[in-house]
Amino acid sequence: MSENKKDTGMVLKIGHLYPTLLSVAADRGNLFSIERRCKWRGIGVEVEQIFVKQTPDFTKYDLILFHGGADREMEIASRDVQHKASSLREAAEDNVVFFSVCAGYQLLGHYYKPFEGPELKGADVLDLHTEGGNTRFMTHIALECHFEELGTKVLVGYENHSGRTYFGSKVQPLGKVLSGWGNNGKDGFEGAIYKNVFGTYTHGPSLPKNPW
Repeated sequence: MSENKKDTGMVLKIGHLYPTLLSVAADRGNLFSIERRCKWRGIGVEVEQIFVKQTPDFTKYDLILFHGGADREMEIASRDVQHKASSLREAAEDNVVFFSVCAGYQLLGHYYKPFEGPELKGADVLDLHTEGGNTRFMTHIALECHFEELGTKVLVGYENHSGRTYFGSKVQPLGKVLSGWGNNGKDGFEGAIYKNVFGTYTHGPSLPKNPW
């Protein structure tokens, strides 16, 4: 698609959580993809990078990105996200869109308990928790997703996680696993949805790999 020179006057406000701490497996490509697609359509993009010890009002964003990382980085993010948790929950209830991947997905839940080491408290945005296993789920993954506006779509990516995620009653799965392990390797589902909050284990990065 050729770039659209026309300025629509629209601006998408993005909050990018922990951009240098949590952005593994090409997850930063999700942001790059959104920026380029907005440029094609004459939509402005304002990206605010949100670091440790910064606590903005998360309700001011249209989209919040919260990407993946290793356990050591998750420990730092877990401690810091407690200061942000109240505003993150308010944004979720206000229907702000969240796109969270792997570690970000886990830290939006109640807690992540590594296979070895102390429990890492989450932000309580999603009604789920994650328990670390002694083996990693590392493979290409495909899942079937159904969206009211789009119908049924297949989402693909690459999963690389030792966490097993289990739901409470207030979330729905993002999709049904067609190939791969998904949330826990047992229930056949991957990712989570609550209001406009989306969580997934798919790297790749997810959005460029699934342009629909």
